[in-house]
Amino acid sequence: MRRGPYVTAEVPLRIALLSYKGNPYCGGQGVYVRHLSRELARLGHRVEVIGAQPYPVLDAGVTLTELPSLDLYRQPDPFRTPGRGEYRDWIDLLEVGTMWTGGFPEPLTFSLRARRHLAARRGDFDVVHDNQTLGYGLLGGARALGAPLVTTVHHPITVDRELDLAAAPDRRRRYSVRRWYGFTRMQRRVARRLPAVLTVSGSSRAQITDQLGVPPERVHVVPIGADTDLFGPDPAVPRVPGRIVTTASADVPLKGLVHLVEALAKIRTEQPDAHVVVVGKRTEDGPVAQAVERFGLGEAITFVTGISDEELVGLLRSAQVACVPSLYEGFSLPAVEAMATGTPLVATTGGAIPEVAGPDGETCLAVPPGDAGALAAALAKLLSDAPLRDRLGAAGRERVLARFTWAQAAKLTAERYRAAIAAHTAAAGAPAPARGGPAAPRMRAAGGDR
Repeated sequence: MRRGPYVTAEVPLRIALLSYKGNPYCGGQGVYVRHLSRELARLGHRVEVIGAQPYPVLDAGVTLTELPSLDLYRQPDPFRTPGRGEYRDWIDLLEVGTMWTGGFPEPLTFSLRARRHLAARRGDFDVVHDNQTLGYGLLGGARALGAPLVTTVHHPITVDRELDLAAAPDRRRRYSVRRWYGFTRMQRRVARRLPAVLTVSGSSRAQITDQLGVPPERVHVVPIGADTDLFGPDPAVPRVPGRIVTTASADVPLKGLVHLVEALAKIRTEQPDAHVVVVGKRTEDGPVAQAVERFGLGEAITFVTGISDEELVGLLRSAQVACVPSLYEGFSLPAVEAMATGTPLVATTGGAIPEVAGPDGETCLAVPPGDAGALAAALAKLLSDAPLRDRLGAAGRERVLARFTWAQAAKLTAERYRAAIAAHTAAAGAPAPARGGPAAPRMRAAGGDR
């Protein structure tokens, strides 16, 4: 059966959700793909995630189609040189050549592979949803991709670039940062030509308009959220005295972890049981490692990686305080997840965090980004005030339930899909796309053996 590009609100949609990097344990893209796809499927839509390594972890009811890259950054051999037999075509050569010259190729090369794949399956989807790839291969609209395109931009990567440049210690490092972020020039050019952009906060919307040049009328805010059935309070789990939990990569200046290390050193002069558990990767060198050594905090800071959602929930429930020390966030899933568990939050006012965490003194304690002294004062206050912790924890949970759930995000996203389909139909009057095409490579249903 054929279906034209216009789909009414009563008809389930066939959705291709693109994810060039889907690790659910590092960064927000994998989290976004997993939870949004699950909730779209629960609404009755057919969702197929098309992704590259690290492949996303998906829930039952969602199909994963693997679109492999050369996986040049995999552990334990990042920046590897592929063997001769691994090269398949010119896109692979482009991927390796860009890496060899210090650039980050994955947004471009994934977009080229996705374009080729979608063109071969013309008519299989009603809408294509790109998760922040913003590669040249995704230009050309429904004619090139076989369906209208909607793109999510969590926040412009130009923000990360500016913060990394500011943290670079010398000219050589600044050159390396500029080369690595060379793909942001492509993303600016692509973003300006996109018909529909979704983002997660008003702050990100302003940044997308300002830094990427996307007209504001094309950018639509759809807040994301937490799985509030999983991320919930449990009074039976004891809080560990002095425990502060944060989610941050040690080598990403944007996450502000170095300021939390400095704050912890101040706190421990009066509260020696204070300690931090970091959900993120520990680096052996860099500002965070140097600060830990300088303040003698090796025994007071623990890093954990690769934990499941259930383990993360348990960790948050065990904390007296959760902390988001970021200099900037386009949203802040760690803030939402902590609040959903009823764990009181200390957060900076960087980027969209106030939109998520709420007013200072009502649903969180808010401090300026980059201010270790203010961060220390807020954390010390919460650690020593049990009634305040209880009040902020309960208020934070209520805020999440009212504003930030994945079910609501899926519903609003589906509405934007239908708007994009209707706009394409009105503009193009295109005939119904043909169904079929070559079989998808390495397709599998989520929930099976991995």
